[in-house]
Amino acid sequence: MLFSLGETAAQELFNGNDLKGWLVDVPRMDTSDVPSPFKVRDGMLVSMGEPRGHLITHESYSDYRLEVEYRFAGEPGNCGVLVHASTPRSLYGMFPKSLEVQMMHENAGDFWCIVEDVAVPDMVNRRGAPEEWGITEGKKRRILNLTDGSESKLGDWNTMKIECLGDALKVWVNGDMVNAGHDCTAREGRIALQAEGAEVEFRRVSLTPIDKFSE
Repeated sequence: MLFSLGETAAQELFNGNDLKGWLVDVPRMDTSDVPSPFKVRDGMLVSMGEPRGHLITHESYSDYRLEVEYRFAGEPGNCGVLVHASTPRSLYGMFPKSLEVQMMHENAGDFWCIVEDVAVPDMVNRRGAPEEWGITEGKKRRILNLTDGSESKLGDWNTMKIECLGDALKVWVNGDMVNAGHDCTAREGRIALQAEGAEVEFRRVSLTPIDKFSE
């Protein structure tokens, strides 16, 4: 049986006006009167970085390409896109079960395993000793990306494209393929953007479904 791939129209997950379609999950907001780290400013979705947590879609998705345009507005720092997110607060009492595509400055495209797993070629060199691999606290959860120098200079916009298709996961930064994995332990889930200590501006978060059909 042959399979063909087709794309349907893109869905803008961020509408430029408000956070409709998203849920804020920030543990400190459960017990403290602190403001949300996520806001809309000048038509952009902004993660202020603190207090830490994430913004997560209400809907779950599978088989898609996600395009995110982002930049660090001030100091370089950390952030990430979580795909295939499911059970809330599964790691460190904060992060949902998911696979993270790293956006940290000068590390964009690394994978971080968050109670889910993914395989890549050359795993030992990119993840470390196999006996230390894992998906929970204290384990080697980071898988290094393939390239250096794909990110724009600080303050300029970056385009990150993430393809989730079946059990495969691919990432491009500014047109360069920076990581590719297979045998993901999840094939669907929600999408999340992190607040992880640094201010990050997003001007686009767009999802294009990929339809698979038999001929």
